[in-house]
Amino acid sequence: MFNHIYKGRRVLVTGHTGFKGSWLCVWLKRLGAEVCGYALAPETEPALFHVLRGQEGISHHIGDLLDAEHLHKTVKDFQPEIIFHLAAQPLVRLSYAEPVRTYAVNVMGTLNVLEAARAVPSVRAFVNVTTDKCYENKETARGYKEDDPMGGYDMYSSSKGCVEILSASYRRSFLQESGFALATARAGNVIGGGDWAAERLVPDCMRALNAGKEIEIRCPSAVRPWQHVLEPLSGYLLLGQKLLEEGRAYAEGFNFGPDEKSVFTVGEMARLAVKCYGQGSVRVQRRDNLHEATLLTLDITKARKRLGWIPTYTATQAVAAAVEWYKRFYAGEEMLPFTEEQIKNFEGSLAWKKN
Repeated sequence: MFNHIYKGRRVLVTGHTGFKGSWLCVWLKRLGAEVCGYALAPETEPALFHVLRGQEGISHHIGDLLDAEHLHKTVKDFQPEIIFHLAAQPLVRLSYAEPVRTYAVNVMGTLNVLEAARAVPSVRAFVNVTTDKCYENKETARGYKEDDPMGGYDMYSSSKGCVEILSASYRRSFLQESGFALATARAGNVIGGGDWAAERLVPDCMRALNAGKEIEIRCPSAVRPWQHVLEPLSGYLLLGQKLLEEGRAYAEGFNFGPDEKSVFTVGEMARLAVKCYGQGSVRVQRRDNLHEATLLTLDITKARKRLGWIPTYTATQAVAAAVEWYKRFYAGEEMLPFTEEQIKNFEGSLAWKKN
C-alpha cells in the first residue's frame, strides 16, 4: 500500500480526534507510521476517537490551532516528515452562529500550522485538507475543476476558499526554492461509521433509526457528491506518497469525489439508509432561512490522470458500510477490530490499485 512510504515514517495529523482524523490515524498505524496528533478534545458524545481508543499507540496532544506556541512546540518536538492538516471548524450551519471562530480556526489556524511546519526542517510534505465547498458555487450541473474560482456563500465555505488562496500564496511566497511540498485536497460529503456531528445527514439518520424515530430532512432535492470516508483518505495518502517521492511536482490542489453515478440527492440518501438499515421512514421538515447549496459536484479528472486515483465504492456501498458500522456499535460490539476490518476490505477492493 502506497509503496510502503508510511512504514516507520513520522506523520503529524491535526484534527486527529475528529471523524476523518480518527479513521486516518487507524489507517496510518496499520501502515506502520509513527503518528502524532494535535487537536481539541472530541466535541461529541459518543466520540469516534474514544470508541477506537485513538490515544493508544500515538503521540497524543490536546491543543488549539490558535495556540501558536503550543502548536510550534509540538511540531518541533515530534519532527514530522509529513503533515496531514485536517483540523477545522467543519460545519456549514454552525458557521452562521460562530463566524469569527470559523474564520479564526480555519484561516489563522491553518496559517499557524504552516508556519510551524516551515520552522521545522524535517517536514518534507504537507497535505492541507479543505473541502468541495471552497469553490464559488454557481449551482451548475458541471463538476468543479481545480482551477475554478474559489468562493463560498456561507462563512464555512468562504473560509475554506480563503484557505485555498492562503495555501497558494504561501507556496509561492515561501516554498518555491526550498521547504516542503504543499498540496491541497478537496473532498465531497463524507460518510462512514462513527460520525456523530449535529446536522449531518447520515449521523442524523442513524440517531433516528436507532431510536425508532422518523428521519427528518430539510432539503430532499439537494445534490451532493457522497463518498465513504475511506475514499478521500486513500486520496490524501496517495497524494502524500507522491509529495514525499517527487516533491513539488504534485504541490497543487486535487479533487477527490465520487463518480457521477454516486451523486445523489439528500432524499435518495436518506431512503437508501432506511433500506440498508432494514426499517424506518423519512419525513421532510420545514426549512429555515439559512442558505445551503442545492447542487454541488466535483470533477475528478485531474486526480485520475495525475495520481491514478479513482473512487472505489458506489454510494450504495458507502451507505451500506456506514450503516453496518453503526448497527454493530449500537449492538455493543468492540469497534476497533471492525473498523480495521473495513479498512482491510477497502484496501483489497481499491479500484485505483487494480488499474
